[in-house]
Amino acid sequence: MDKSIFASLETPCYVIDEEMIKHDLEILRGVEERTGAHILLAQKAFSCYHLYPLISRYVSGTACSGLYEARLGHECMGKENHVFSAAYRESEIDEMISYCDHIIFNSFTQLDRYRSRVLNAGKRIGLRINPEFSTQEGHEIYDPCSPKSRLGITRRNFRTDDLEGVSGLHFHTLCEQDSDDLERTLEAVEEKFGDVLGKMEWINFGGGHHITRDGYDIPRLEGCIRRMQEKYGLTVYIEPGEAFALNAGYLVTEVLDITENDMPNVILDTSAACHMPDVLEMPYRPPLMDSGKAGEKAYTCRLGSQTCLAGDSIGEYSFD
Repeated sequence: MDKSIFASLETPCYVIDEEMIKHDLEILRGVEERTGAHILLAQKAFSCYHLYPLISRYVSGTACSGLYEARLGHECMGKENHVFSAAYRESEIDEMISYCDHIIFNSFTQLDRYRSRVLNAGKRIGLRINPEFSTQEGHEIYDPCSPKSRLGITRRNFRTDDLEGVSGLHFHTLCEQDSDDLERTLEAVEEKFGDVLGKMEWINFGGGHHITRDGYDIPRLEGCIRRMQEKYGLTVYIEPGEAFALNAGYLVTEVLDITENDMPNVILDTSAACHMPDVLEMPYRPPLMDSGKAGEKAYTCRLGSQTCLAGDSIGEYSFD
């Protein structure tokens, strides 16, 4: 991409490198073609619907977590559409069912409440399980297997006598991780739910798979997929999000002012809280073009937002 175009843009804005998107999509399509797995775009990570016609040429469909994502995937991608929510609203469930092929429930309470409506619509039912196996290190906010997690049904709360109409299981335990963590998670899933897998038609590995990152072990991922296919006869779904657009774009911002308080504070027309929430939640230090770490180059300053949130800081960077 010719980065000289940044100077002419109204800021703040996101700029997407379409060639990099295609690079990521080629990798994902390769996994689909070699294994027969169905890869779905997790829209909570990337929902730029202007690119859905392009994405639809490479993968099987979309995954969503609420009504408006379900409608977005249905109307703008128009392929397979799966939904999971920790709980569904009575006022929204019928519309949700109309948009989605697979409805995944987080509890037997929700399953019992809405089962007949899903089955009468000819749609498929899944249950989210919690294998109680954490592979996260230091980021509990992104760990669905943390103690007291609300996400997924644990084995001790799983009712094998209440599976009428249930055709699949779903788990989502990873976040920007490699396939070795998936492999270990699958071992925990088999240990706790192996007797249930044999009764199912499909399994969804959820998201958090950093498939398009340099060095990601794709052959190990494909081995995990084939293991579920061959051992249990299952159709495998995967819902990566960030992998669809990894390193494929920029957030362009402008310096509005520089203030001083023990060090220079650069005030930008962008916000960590609004435009880069992972900076505050993870925490995460986004890479910045032509910059270095604090102290690495001649001039170090702290980058922050024009908002009034005191902690809306992006981090410390150095410049020539």
